[in-house]
Amino acid sequence: MNWAEKLQTDRPLIMGILNVTPDSFSDGGHFFGVDAAVQRACAMVEAGADIIDVGGESTRPGSEGVDADEEVRRVVPVIERICGTLDTAVSIDTTKVAVAARALEAGARIINDVSMLRRDEGLAALAAEYGALLVLMHSRKNPADMQRDVVYDDVASSVREELEEAANKAMAQGVPRTSIWLDPGIGFAKNTSHNLQVLSRLSELVASGFPVLVGPSRKAFIGQLTGAEVGSRVGGTAAAVTASVLAGARAVRVHDVEVMGQAARVAYEIAKAGRRNRDDGRPDE
Repeated sequence: MNWAEKLQTDRPLIMGILNVTPDSFSDGGHFFGVDAAVQRACAMVEAGADIIDVGGESTRPGSEGVDADEEVRRVVPVIERICGTLDTAVSIDTTKVAVAARALEAGARIINDVSMLRRDEGLAALAAEYGALLVLMHSRKNPADMQRDVVYDDVASSVREELEEAANKAMAQGVPRTSIWLDPGIGFAKNTSHNLQVLSRLSELVASGFPVLVGPSRKAFIGQLTGAEVGSRVGGTAAAVTASVLAGARAVRVHDVEVMGQAARVAYEIAKAGRRNRDDGRPDE
């Protein structure tokens, strides 16, 4: 079974996070060399990751960007090695067409755009050209200032409307609807209350008909709710993953692949049992 066939499974997909940066909020610098990054990718696939999401620029709140040349230098050797070593889907986490193009040439098959085409609509045309999957993540402003003056009249509705608008732009540039995933952007231009509202109403985004990817892993809202430091937010992340899968999420983006894979699988089986009971006319117990 090749990587494309693996993504056709009905169960929730697990996207493993691979930050090849010195400054990511959770694991910055841990996998900043090619060998360390590839070893980490192999470990995540062994633990059950369906997709490896490679990022060479931190997008944490308050972070400063890097130029395309530096981003390419960080990610392309890693992607080449992963694609030459593992039969798994690789995603490039970038907002830059130049970086995405080099990543696709190196073997990546997914573009993960945290700016939902605000930074560069050319990413959609590039995805169409390569037949790549395009993930559009909700955000506002830029990482350096996205947490300032965050205001929504109705955050869940706004997220859905803005993501659907971005999806329409992508389809206008030739990306098939079936090749677009939507990500509500937990922790991006959202405070704790916003994140909770988005997660509690995630089924509304799922109802858009696009596959939904959710990335709650180790996010600040978990720390604000529990007091846990970044490295100790496994339980809170598992709760958010469970809620996402129960609401119909197609995939989750996580650091702790094995544990979150278990949480996602159990939540999926619970949701499936509930659907079966409803289809059989049995009362929920």
